[in-house]
Amino acid sequence: MLLTADVGNTNIKFGIYDGDELKFKLRVSTDTAKTSDEFAVELYTFFQIYNISADSIDSSIISSVVPKITSPLSNAIETVSGVKSLVIGPGVKSGLNIKIDNPEKLGADIVAGCVGAYEKYGGPFIMIFMGTATVIVYVDENKTYLGGAIAPGVGISLDALTSKGALLPSIDFKAPEKVISTNTSDCMRSGVMFGTACMLDGMIDRFYEQVGKKCKVIATGGFSQLMAENCTHNIIADENVILDGLKYIYKKNNR
Repeated sequence: MLLTADVGNTNIKFGIYDGDELKFKLRVSTDTAKTSDEFAVELYTFFQIYNISADSIDSSIISSVVPKITSPLSNAIETVSGVKSLVIGPGVKSGLNIKIDNPEKLGADIVAGCVGAYEKYGGPFIMIFMGTATVIVYVDENKTYLGGAIAPGVGISLDALTSKGALLPSIDFKAPEKVISTNTSDCMRSGVMFGTACMLDGMIDRFYEQVGKKCKVIATGGFSQLMAENCTHNIIADENVILDGLKYIYKKNNR
């Protein structure tokens, strides 16, 4: 089985594939202070909970945007399973033709997500990554990555609002019943939720205008489903697309 790991600034997402089927998933918080031994304990516990034999893991691949974690995590995977991980980076074949100023600067999670989206849905498409940052990118019908835009993530926006506004309360994140709300908490939810949805709808329209045509829109990340439900455009929410992309990239490099 293949162990995939997507290391983000906020969370690390693990997936275990048996062939093409995603059998198990795990999400843990990103903590740069953790040692390889601590990661190994978390992985071992994960295997124990789901009754997974470490010996059944015969391959592993990592995408990481947190360099400080990459090596400890890779060491932990090897400790638990005996497998060396393929780490997305220069020299790893993705099949994605990256046409930006500095291709080597493109985040491994963006590469994996775009590969997964192309393999699952075909191109062209707009891809929205809703993590610590909200990243919106475009891939054409020839699997060419042409660039995109970066905005503050939903969580960052909400944290900034509550930390800088002395009288504004901390709130849970959900859509209020109406845009024009009548209490502070719902007013904040309306601004962040519907404001982000309007931003995404507006950016999608501007992408359409620049490329001269409409296309599929795919979103992934913690808030992707909620945002897809509140945008006017038809958006496919796919929480597994990065892990799926890692699976495809591993196959491409180990044929």
